[in-house]
Order: sequence, then C-alpha cells, then structure tokens
Amino acid sequence: MAINDWAAATGQVAGNAGAYVTGLFTPSVRIGVTGLSRAGKTVFITALVRNLVAGGRLPFFVAQAQGRIRRAYLEPQPDDAIPRFPYEDHLARLSADPPSWPDGTKRISQLRITIEYESQAWLRGAADKLTGGSLGPKKLHVDIVDYPGEWIVDLGLLDLDFDTWSRDALIQARAAHRVSAAKTFLAYLDDMAARTSDPEPVAIAGAKLFTEYLSTARAAEPALSVLTPGRFLMPGDLEGSPLLTFFPLLREAGEVEATPLQALMARRFESYKSQVVKPFFRDHFARLDRQIVLLDALAALNQGPAGLKDLSAAMGTVLQAFRPGANTLASRIFRPRIDRMLFAATKADHLNRQSHDRLEALLRTLAQAGISRAETAGADVRVLAIAALRATREAEARAGDDTLPCIIGTPLEGERVGTFDGKTETALFPGDLPIDPKGLLDTALPDDKFGAHDIRALTFRPPRITVQTAAGAQPALPHIRLDRAIEFLIGDRLQ
Repeated sequence: MAINDWAAATGQVAGNAGAYVTGLFTPSVRIGVTGLSRAGKTVFITALVRNLVAGGRLPFFVAQAQGRIRRAYLEPQPDDAIPRFPYEDHLARLSADPPSWPDGTKRISQLRITIEYESQAWLRGAADKLTGGSLGPKKLHVDIVDYPGEWIVDLGLLDLDFDTWSRDALIQARAAHRVSAAKTFLAYLDDMAARTSDPEPVAIAGAKLFTEYLSTARAAEPALSVLTPGRFLMPGDLEGSPLLTFFPLLREAGEVEATPLQALMARRFESYKSQVVKPFFRDHFARLDRQIVLLDALAALNQGPAGLKDLSAAMGTVLQAFRPGANTLASRIFRPRIDRMLFAATKADHLNRQSHDRLEALLRTLAQAGISRAETAGADVRVLAIAALRATREAEARAGDDTLPCIIGTPLEGERVGTFDGKTETALFPGDLPIDPKGLLDTALPDDKFGAHDIRALTFRPPRITVQTAAGAQPALPHIRLDRAIEFLIGDRLQ
C-alpha cells in the first residue's frame, strides 16, 4: 500500500472510531440518497424531512404510530465542509403559486434531523420501574447525504484502465440511440490523423466535443443515461481543469507504443480517478450506514425497450459500487458496510395503485443482480413503489362496459400525450404494466416498442401545499409509502 493510501485509510479508521464512540452517547445513522437524474432525490428528502418534523400521517412508521416520537427537528450538520441541503428553499418552491418542482441534485449536500423518542426496550422499562420515573426520551441523529447519481456511476471507473474505458465509452457513443448525439465527436476522432502533433490543443477540443455529446445524450435521456465521467456533466469547481480535459481514444491496429496524445489522455484519466473519484468514495460514500436508490422506471418505459436496457445497465454499474453486508463492531470502525438498502421506484402516483406491485416487480427484475449480491453479503434489502409527494389522485372512468382505473392530475405543459397547458387538471388512463415484467426486457423487441403494452407516463405539476396555516400548524405532505420507506431505513434504530 502506498504511503498516501495508508495515511488515508488510517485517517478513515480514526474517523470511524471517533464516530462510533460519539454514537455510544447519541447514536446516529447516516443515510445516502442517490439515483439517476430526475429520479426524485430532492423531493424525497424534502418530503421525508417535512413529514418527520410536522408529524405527518405515517401509519407504517411504527414508532410514530405507537406515539413514541416526542418530536423531530433540524440541527446543524456534523460535517462543516459539506454544503447544507437547502430544505427551506425546496419547500418554498413547492408552496409557491403556482408550485414547481425543485431543481435537481448538482452537488453533494447534507442535512441532520434529530428524533427524540421513547424507547420500548425491556431494560429501559425496567430502569423506569426501579427509579420510579422516566429516564426521559432518547435521541437519534439521522444524517441524510444527497449526491448526484452521476458521481456514483463514476465509482465503476476505479476498476477500469484507460483502454477499457475508451472501448466501452465508444461502444456507447456508437449505439443506435446515441450515435446522432455523438456524430460531431466521432467525426473528430475519425479525422484524428490530421490533427496537430501538439497534444494539448487536441485534448481541449476533443474534450469539449465529448462533453457536448454527453450533454446532448443526457438531455434526450435524462432519467436513465449511464454516461461517464459524471463530472463532465456536473463539473462544479472543476470546470476548465485538466482533470476534465480528456476523452476516449483507442490505439490504431498494430500500435504498440502509445502516442503522446494517448499517453496524455491515459494520464488524465488516472488523475481523474485518483483526485476526484477516490476522495468521494473515501470521504463520503464509504461512511454510509444505509442507502436508498431512487429510480424513475416510468421514464425508462417511455423510452421503450432501449430505455429499460439502459436503466438495467445503469443499475448494474451503480450497484457494483456499494459495500453491502451486516455490520459488526470491527466493521463499523475498520470497514463500514451498508446494512440496509432500499430500492424505490419513484412516481408511483403516475400509475393507478393496481399497477404498483407490478412496478415493484419490474424494479426488482432490473436490479436483481445487485439485490442478490447484497442479500448474499448479509444486507437487508427492500423494493418499494413510492411517491414521496403525491401529485395525483385516483378515479374510475367508463369505456363502454369496461371500467378503467385512472389518475387525475395536472400534466406539465408540453407533455406528449394530448395537448396540455400545465394549468388544467385532467383524468387519464396511464396503461397497465404486465404481470410478468420479464417480457418488457425481451431482447427480440425493437428498441422503441413494447408490443401489446403501451405505457406512457406523464409528468405532473406538484400539488398545492401550505407551509404553515394561520394557526401556526405545519401540514404534512401527501405521499405513497413514504412511511414504509422511513420505517425500513430507521425503524430498527428507534426501538
């Protein structure tokens, strides 16, 4: 192990040990929230915090249903170097007139909720009897860490060398549904022999075209594209840095020695891994106790079979980065594991409840390899169809002698099925998911058609919500199964 790696590992162990000792007095659970773009991470965190703080209707959150939650409130976050999740700003967007969805995740952020609760542990009850009174409520810190899904996809680069990554990236660029977006970049590669011998201008121009291709592909497939490197799409303070000035480049047939340009691209690829990807894994990702992965399977369905294939590939890439398994005292200090993983299919309110179990089955099929790996390692895994903030309600419509299960909501302006102005409420039948989702992944299907199953999920305007009533009350937010998600993520820590 190199000295720098040893020092980093030693520092991580010391930090984990310190956190464990601190947790003996006020325990904490660190929950990572991730998902591909537009999967609903920001809304999920905002709704979770609001419903906990406001004491929302969470019947399947056991500690609250039993009346053991005294209160939940926000506190300063423990990591001063991480930006705070702008909860109040997102809530303001949702309560505006008209309401609008908050902006998506562009950087890592964090928020701490402290829950005061009454324990139901036998020893605690016995102590109360001996003292003739109550020892008072216990506390649990819930630290929520939000980070872009593009960053976690980058963790897959740690196992790749430059040549392997280049081959895979160019296969993706030449895929039928992306070749149009990559046309200019691919033409630049084809004409590489005519470029100047000075590698730096070529690297700058090529990286610019490669980034434009990634951005174009992402705009066409915002909820499911697996496009690396992720910081090319969300550069932050790295914009213009040599760390983001490389692109995939294969050696010509018969080439043994790398050209100066190839050597430069390979060196910057390795620098990107060591200076961007590894610090994220060490400082943030490797410290998580629990993880929720949000996925917009309905957006993938809108893209046809090609979309589902892409989402399945994304799931495989993302899940390889996790370190699942049951935790022991030693593992908490030396090598923490994610002992609970929740896979959530978001926007369940865009389907009638009759299809919710089928949506869960589809997500389980897409993530089966990762779920099996996590369960084998000893982690507890759950799959749910949820809507952290419900934007529709259910109804029935007559079509001849048939009754169709519909949803009622306000589609955003520009949605594709029909003509919508973004202001008028409408009822629609979104279609039925098949009982067996494996048929949707049939490799014989054309990229744009599912055969008999025509599912077209729209995006709806958020509901009108009230931040605070005239009487000072804080109404909770409507949801679907958010309480089940909360119970799975922290219920066992509130015993």
